[in-house]
Amino acid sequence: MSAARPAAGLQSRLLGWLIPALILLVAVNSVSAYRTALEAVNAAYDRSLLAVARAVADRVEFRGGRVAVEVPYIALDFFESDLRGRVYYRVGGLAGDFVSGWDDLPPPPPGVPRSQDYFALAHFYDDSYRGEAVRVVALHQPVFDERPRGMALVQVAETLASRETLTRRLLADTLARQLLLVALAALVIVVVVRAALKPLGRLRAGLDARAAGDLSPIDPAGAPREVGALVAGMNDYMGRLKGTLDRQERFIADASHQLRTPLAVLRTQAGLALREEDPARLRETLAAMDASVGDTIHLANQLLTRARAQHGIATPAFSDLDLAAVAREACLELAPGAVAKAIDLAFEGEHPVPLRGDATLMRELVKNLVDNAIRYTPECGRVAVRLSTPGEAPAIEVEDSGEGVAAADRERIFDPFHRLASSKQPGVGLGLSIVRDIARAHGAEIELGDGAGGAGLRVRVRFPPPATPASAPR
Repeated sequence: MSAARPAAGLQSRLLGWLIPALILLVAVNSVSAYRTALEAVNAAYDRSLLAVARAVADRVEFRGGRVAVEVPYIALDFFESDLRGRVYYRVGGLAGDFVSGWDDLPPPPPGVPRSQDYFALAHFYDDSYRGEAVRVVALHQPVFDERPRGMALVQVAETLASRETLTRRLLADTLARQLLLVALAALVIVVVVRAALKPLGRLRAGLDARAAGDLSPIDPAGAPREVGALVAGMNDYMGRLKGTLDRQERFIADASHQLRTPLAVLRTQAGLALREEDPARLRETLAAMDASVGDTIHLANQLLTRARAQHGIATPAFSDLDLAAVAREACLELAPGAVAKAIDLAFEGEHPVPLRGDATLMRELVKNLVDNAIRYTPECGRVAVRLSTPGEAPAIEVEDSGEGVAAADRERIFDPFHRLASSKQPGVGLGLSIVRDIARAHGAEIELGDGAGGAGLRVRVRFPPPATPASAPR
C-alpha cells in the first residue's frame, strides 16, 4: 500500500483558493469591461454614421417634380480616410425609386425598430453588401417645396473593418491591463499571505525548540486571534498529557517505594526458611511468607486499582446506571472475605437508585468502601451497606463495627498510603484515597461519622441528582 500523501500546507491552500478566485473575478471584469468598451465604440460609430446620413439628407430637395440631391463627398471622405473601411450610400425617392448613390444597396428589412437614442427617424441594422458585413443607418427625410411632398429614404452603409480593428485593439489593451493586474494582485496576495502566516511559523519554531519533556502552556499572546482556539486546545491537551505523565510517575514512585519493603521482608523470610531445620519453625516461617505474599498481592492490586481509577477519572465515560445493582454485585464479589472472618455483611437496598456516572469507576468506589470496611472490622463483626431511598439524592453508606477513626484523623485517612498508628489490621492505606478521587470526579460529597452505638466508622457518599448526558459531570 502506498503511503498517504501529506496534506497541503495552509499557505498553499490559501493561494490555491485566492489566486483562481482572483483570476475568475478579473476574467468576469474583463468581459464586462470589453462589452462596455464595445458598446461605446459602436455608439460612437453609429453617431458618426448618422451624422453622414444627416449631411446627405440635408441636401435632399424637391425640384422639377422629383427628388434631387447633391451629396457632399467630404462627409463620405470622413469615413474613407480610414483605408480599412468603405462607405456606401443610397438616396431613394418618394416612391422608393433610385435617386443617387449605389442603386443595388438593399432596402431595410421589414420590422427594423427606430432608434430611441436620437430624435431623427433613424433605423440602425446589420446587413451584408457585396460580400461584406456592413452597418447601415436608414434615415427618413421629409421632402417639400411649397407644401410637403413625402418622405425620402437616405441609407448609409459602412463596412465593419474599422470597427473590428478598433475592437481588437480594445480587447488586446483590456487583456494586457487585466493580466498585469492579475500579476500584481497575485504578488500582493503571496506577500500578504506569507506575512499573515509568519506568527504560525514562529509558533512552530517555538514548539520545535522545546525540550522533549517541556509541556508548559504556549503563550497565546503572540498568536493571531483566529489561532487562539487552536493554542487553547493545544494547552488543554498538554495539560491533560502532563497530568497523565504525572500520574504515571507517581504510580511508578509509589509502586517502587511500597513494594520495596514487603519484597525485602519476603526475601528475608525466604532466607530464614532455607536455613531453618526445625519443621515447626519452618511452617511458621512459611506461614509468615504466605501472609507477606498476600499483603504484597493486595498492595499490587491496590496500586493497579488506583492507577486504573485515575486513568478513568482522566477520561470518564458517563452513562445511566443503577447504583443499587453496582453495590449488590460488589457485595457478592467481596462476600467470601466477609465469610472468612465471620462478618455479618448486610445489604439494604431494595429499590433502584438511578445515577449518571462511569460504571467502572463506581464499581471501584463501592468495592473499596466495602473491602476497607471488611478489612478493618474484626472477626464476628458487622458491615452494613445502605442505599438512599426513592426521592432522595443518590447515596451509598457503608458502616462497620471496627475500631473507628478519631475525629482528628478523619481528614488524613484520605491521603494515599496513610494508615492509623493505632491500627493493627493489614492494609496499605489506598482504599479511601481511591474513593475520594472517584467521588470528586462525580461531583459527590463524602461524609464520615461514627457507627451504631459510637463504634466503628460510617462512610456516606452522596451524589448529585441524575443529570442529562449534556450536563453530566466531566
